[in-house]
Amino acid sequence: MNRIFYFLFTILLVTSTCASTQPKNIITSSAIDSLVALTLKTFDVPGIAVGVIKDGKLIHAKGYGIANLRTGKKVDEYTLFGIASNSKSYTTAALGVLVDEKKIKWDDKVTDYIPEFKMYNPYVTDDFTIRDLITHRSGLGLGAGDLMMFPDKSDFTKKDIIHNLRYLKPVSSFRTKYDYDNNLYIVAGEIVAKVSGLSWEEFVEQRFMKPLGMNNSAASIARIKDKSNSIKPHAPINGKIETIDIEWSESANAAGGIWSNIIDESKWLIAQMNHGKYGDSLKQKLFSEETHEEMWSPQTIISARTVAPYNTHFSAYGLGWFLSDVKGYKQVTHTGGLAGIVTQVVMFPELQLGIMVFTNQQSGAAFSAISNTIKDSYLGITGMNWVKIYSDRVKAGEAEAKKINEEVAKSIAEQEKKNAGRFNLEPYVGIYQDQWFGDVEISIMNGKPWIASKRSPKISGELFPYKGNTLIARWTDRSMDADAFILFSTDMDGKPSGIKMNSISPLTDFSFDFQDLDFKRIK
Repeated sequence: MNRIFYFLFTILLVTSTCASTQPKNIITSSAIDSLVALTLKTFDVPGIAVGVIKDGKLIHAKGYGIANLRTGKKVDEYTLFGIASNSKSYTTAALGVLVDEKKIKWDDKVTDYIPEFKMYNPYVTDDFTIRDLITHRSGLGLGAGDLMMFPDKSDFTKKDIIHNLRYLKPVSSFRTKYDYDNNLYIVAGEIVAKVSGLSWEEFVEQRFMKPLGMNNSAASIARIKDKSNSIKPHAPINGKIETIDIEWSESANAAGGIWSNIIDESKWLIAQMNHGKYGDSLKQKLFSEETHEEMWSPQTIISARTVAPYNTHFSAYGLGWFLSDVKGYKQVTHTGGLAGIVTQVVMFPELQLGIMVFTNQQSGAAFSAISNTIKDSYLGITGMNWVKIYSDRVKAGEAEAKKINEEVAKSIAEQEKKNAGRFNLEPYVGIYQDQWFGDVEISIMNGKPWIASKRSPKISGELFPYKGNTLIARWTDRSMDADAFILFSTDMDGKPSGIKMNSISPLTDFSFDFQDLDFKRIK
């Protein structure tokens, strides 16, 4: 949920008009084929699925490349991907249905439905509304608390996550600033469950997927009936793209748990562009016109830069959707990111244009290059080589990260030489506790200095001396690209008494919110 996402959203702002007449050079399916082939190669992505909707019809739907490098199975238009945070629009729509049914109001207090809900400041708790859950304006920092659900295999339940929100300190005043959040969508999903009497997963499948005929989709990976045509995630490990496993936390489904394909997802986007209507002559509806307008209306302002060729002047978050002006048109979009998977959907309702790009590698540059090229053709924009533009940006970012990592490695080598390879971990050994993340233990593991989380087993790895009371943690799972500084504070006697953490690489996914941790030594 991911640096990936933040990078993706940032490049969307760098992200669409057209002349008053229909452009003549609309991209063809064969041109999309060539574009995707180049993208696969440039960004080292195993597999991609692309869908294009125009005037209520899916006019291009195709899979490219490999779904799973271990098996060689190919991607097609029915291949299932984790759509990650693109699931958020389903959560807001579910709330919208309950608003339509007069079971809730957008500005009802959260504590009216979940009495145990608490934020760090009591006045925020008392005034926190359902709308606040889904608009990224809570005062919490970017990705605050995501380590409870990311990476996978942690044992935090929804009850744990809701309880631990009270320990997350705000970084801005309530309702004053946009900072992307996942955990509050989990709370929103629980409101859907409490009010409807169905789990969030059952509600989404029964009220949206079944009516629309999204027959292959599921509200979580655990609910997929047939996984034979689904992707595996992939990530760079020591410079080589490899298949990685995913064991998604079912606690976080309302924030990012849906699995779908471009055939099914196109039905959701078409219904969105039809204001919730579907079926023969659009006689049926998922949600009301009022709910549609609320979801697609700005709720939280996001700073935007005017950048050619799109000249976006305004940007905001609605309810489950990013909104912006692009060459005079309204753009409605979202991205999603899991470990080894990133996705994007883009809609221009005035043009009745929708674009979907799903990938099984965590390169947001890949889907942005594709979606921007496709929309340029509909907007009459020429001369932009998005594959090259994003390739250059990726190379620059990777070069910066490489420089930082090399400097850290050099300092570690100097310390090892100074200590003749004998680092005394003894003063640091012990158990340290954070209020919301729980315990980590510093110990000797198989003769090596080690740090290990009790509740999130992937946060485990070897420790290396760096500078002063700062150590470096290199996580055992090298796909995470999230090695961290471990800074020890000391008591009056100079004995380590606490830990602060921070990511080393600027490319680390924002859901590794190490900066929000504040460990105190308990043993």
